[in-house]
Amino acid sequence: MVEQSSAYGLWGLVIVNSAVFILFAFSFFKPRTGRDWRSFGAFSAFLVALFAEMYGFPLTIYLLSGWLQSRFPGIDWFSHDAGHLLEMMFGWRLNPHFGPFHIVSFILIGGGFVLISAAWRVLYEAQQQGRLATGGPYAYVRHPQYVGFVLVMAGFLVQWPTLLTLAMFPVLVAMYARLSFTEEREARKEFGEAYHRYAASVPAFFPHLNRLPGAADGPRTP
Repeated sequence: MVEQSSAYGLWGLVIVNSAVFILFAFSFFKPRTGRDWRSFGAFSAFLVALFAEMYGFPLTIYLLSGWLQSRFPGIDWFSHDAGHLLEMMFGWRLNPHFGPFHIVSFILIGGGFVLISAAWRVLYEAQQQGRLATGGPYAYVRHPQYVGFVLVMAGFLVQWPTLLTLAMFPVLVAMYARLSFTEEREARKEFGEAYHRYAASVPAFFPHLNRLPGAADGPRTP
């Protein structure tokens, strides 16, 4: 493999990529409340930690270098391509950007951003009209924006796993779950029986497969 160690230490790229993805996510999510900003801030911290290892200093590779060299000899683990750990460990020796894990990561990241954007439009319209959001992605799960954030983070983990982001991931998932519980308590107070009927029909995070777009029965409006 061609030596690519110079791909690290590029802190300018850390800043640029972090800023681009954070602003991109901001344009989809458009945080308004303090709770929105907390969830968005945690997501932003995940991105900064990710790009710091992707282009700045490969801490995970450094800490695991002895084990990696012994288990997977013949790979320059300090080359930039080797940061795609799953591609390397499963034997993908060509350009990892065209490997199966990288393709899966693009699907997860793209799908997550699309979900966040679609959910925000429905939620914003519902808030403007003072009603419960039940259309679009909200017809399938009660918290589509949080599901979208988790999909994006999972996609980045598949593409470029690091010890820090792996540690952050379950913490952020737990935080989003806790925020969703708080939102549900507030929604039950505001919408009463309408929200009880909605929650009884629509799952919180995992949609019913027979109600996804294209399924035989199609979605059911609560």
